[in-house]
Order: sequence, then structure tokens, then C-alpha cells
Amino acid sequence: MTAPIRFPRFFVTSPAPCPYLPGRSERKVFTELKGPHSDQLNEALGRIGFRRSQTVAYRPSCLDCQACVSVRVVADEFKPSNTQKRELKRNDDLIVTECRPWATDEQFELLSRYLGVRHPDGGMSAMDELDYADMVEHTPVTSHVTEYREPTEDGEPGRLVGACLTDRQGDGLSMIYSFYDPEHAERAGLGNFIILDHIRRAARDRLPYVYLGYWVEGSPRMQYKVRYRPLERLTREGWQRIEREEQSRLIAEATAPRDKTAGNMVGARGKDGQPVKF
Repeated sequence: MTAPIRFPRFFVTSPAPCPYLPGRSERKVFTELKGPHSDQLNEALGRIGFRRSQTVAYRPSCLDCQACVSVRVVADEFKPSNTQKRELKRNDDLIVTECRPWATDEQFELLSRYLGVRHPDGGMSAMDELDYADMVEHTPVTSHVTEYREPTEDGEPGRLVGACLTDRQGDGLSMIYSFYDPEHAERAGLGNFIILDHIRRAARDRLPYVYLGYWVEGSPRMQYKVRYRPLERLTREGWQRIEREEQSRLIAEATAPRDKTAGNMVGARGKDGQPVKF
């Protein structure tokens, strides 16, 4: 007799400072991913706005704020902008490899450089090799690390310049965390290229969506997610496409010049609020 699937138990964290919006607090609801049905549970929760961190699925559950909105790109309808076409062309020589979720020293060194430049005050900047190994290897679901390497003179995979921890779901790719060489003078737009490559790979594999996590209107470092068309967001009525006119306005706001110090918050926890520990 097959054992029944148990409904997961959910828990709520204590309020903590919001990593996105100054002066606000955040709270999360979470559950543990374990057992033979972890993939199915993770996928079902992903469709209602949960994200994965190691063996935990979580989503915001703030009492007085709904600023965090889950977004996903419709992969097979995606049309790159002129800027995105240039980023694809500039980096299309990179050798892309899907690796098993196994942490390497080379990946950790790249992550450390990325965090040191892009998120020096974030909680993830304190990660050591064991923390990184936990983030990558403690997964109960189908995951891989996508590596982006520059080709050597003989065309073999060379220096690692980007990586992304990715979950493969039945309806798409969920980008858990990406990082890249933040000071590569000849490869501007590496972060965008990693997203563009995931969209391209999802469409190739006939997976309808690429999940980008949470978009937070009002948080400058989350605005890059609105640049990919068409984009759907999770609402009380389910997933809905952002109308073209509204997305054009959001893109214009996201690409407008701003104070470079805006959005740098002491104690922030990485570009996607990725919690290292619960």
C-alpha cells in the first residue's frame, strides 16, 4: 500500500528588518521540503509564490505590506530588447554547462568577489565555504549549477565568469541564486545574460516559464526583473500578465538614472533576500 502524502506543516518567522524597503519589517511563512514528494511539493508551492532555500520553501507573510510580488517570464513568447540582443551577442561565446549541485572552490571564490562588490553589507557576505556548500548541496529537489566559462584558445571551457543555482520544475526553471564576475571589463551585462540564457534554455526544452523570484516595487535593486517581456506576476486572482503599457512604464523607471547609493541598506541579505539560515 502506498503511504499517503502528508500535508506540510507551515511555520511563521518572527518579524525582522525588511531587506528591501527601509523602515519596514518582514515576516515569512515556511515549510520543510523532505521525502519522496519534495519535487512535487516544491513545484506546487512555487506556483503560489514560494521560493526555495536549501530544504525550506518560504514566502513573505507580512502583516501590513504586500510589496513582494512573484514574477515569471513567459519563455516561449520572450522577445529580447535591443539592449538584451547586444548582451546576448557580447556573451554568446561563453560555454554553458549544467553541473550537478556540488559546490566547488572556484564557484565560492567567484561568489565571494561578487558579494564583495555588489552586496558588501548583505548577510550573505559573511558566508564561508561550508555555508556555500549548504546552499548548493542541501537540496531535496531536482537542481543543478549552471556554469558560464570563457573559452580557451583551443575552445575548451576556461575561466568561470558566472554561475546560477537553478531548480528544474515541470513548468519551468526557477533561478534560485546567480552570481558572476562583477568587474569583468569586457563582459558588461553578465547578470542579464544569465537570465537571458535561462529563458532561451527553457524555451528550447519547452518549459513555459522562468521564475525570477520576487519583484519589489520601490526597491531599486529589484527593478531589473521588470525588463523581460512578457512578464507575469502573481496576484490574488492567480498569475496575470503585466500589460505592455504598464511594463513599459516600469522599465523606464528602472532604467532611469538614480543615486548610486540608493537602495544600499545595512543588513540587507542579498539581491533576492536569500536567507542562509532559518
